[in-house]
Amino acid sequence: MPDRLKAIFLVCAGVTLFSVLDTTAKYLGTRLGVPVAQIVWMRFATQIFWITVLMSPAKMPALMKTKNLKLQLTRSALMAMTTLLNFVAVKYLRLDQTLSITFLTPLVVAALAVPLLGEHVGWHRAAAIAVGFIGILIVVRPGVASIQPAFAWAFGSMISYSLLLIVTRKLSAFDPPMVTLNYGSVVGVVASLPFIFADWIWFPSAEIWILLLLLGALGGGGHFLMIQAYRFAPASAVTPFIYVELISMITLSYVIFGDEPDRWSFIGSMVIVASGLYLIHRERIAHREALMAMEPTDPAEERR
Repeated sequence: MPDRLKAIFLVCAGVTLFSVLDTTAKYLGTRLGVPVAQIVWMRFATQIFWITVLMSPAKMPALMKTKNLKLQLTRSALMAMTTLLNFVAVKYLRLDQTLSITFLTPLVVAALAVPLLGEHVGWHRAAAIAVGFIGILIVVRPGVASIQPAFAWAFGSMISYSLLLIVTRKLSAFDPPMVTLNYGSVVGVVASLPFIFADWIWFPSAEIWILLLLLGALGGGGHFLMIQAYRFAPASAVTPFIYVELISMITLSYVIFGDEPDRWSFIGSMVIVASGLYLIHRERIAHREALMAMEPTDPAEERR
């Protein structure tokens, strides 16, 4: 199988695991009565368990060695915040609604890259960002219907996730992906620990504990597959396929919860996806132009 097809398959598998993760979290919170704080803590704790099983306990200390502790702690705190806000949002919103807001992430990253990374945003990227936010207004429809307060949690999760991606981009120059993945798990466990004492429930049902144990496998597995995908193909070829998650999320939402996406949510989602794909297209063009500018010029051509 060509490397590019491997990358596409891995991305599609990774985002599908993320869909199952959110579905499981929503099912635990709404159908089985598990507190959100307990779901968040188990998501990180069981990820450490699965990493230990796969890597062996002897290798775990090496995964705590970082060349930039400040950035690792910042990213890990953002990861914990993203997970908490997202799990609260999916408890009250349809899964396709929370995902639509999450799809704003590439646009917000592009906007935040100006003040945080010093990158230039041309009018093409600015237009894509503006259209994307129009899409989210179509999904939320302020002033047309009563706005579910949980949209604020979903929006906060998306902002936190956008900042997380920017920090991750900086961290890639210091630490390997598995170190970053492990730090996120450890800090997530520690950060959410104070909240679980008030809400922790010992459930007699084996089903609940099996689902809680799966949270770490789904989240960690999704991140691992995404990391592997970017080893086989450039980001410009892989990133558009993250939108496949919308298909799996709508399917799971309908099968498990009987939720059907309304017309406006679907239209808004398509606007956001289209703006995101256009932004990716512009990034690909900008990258190609930068490579061409770096190519050495034939001295004979310069003399003409």
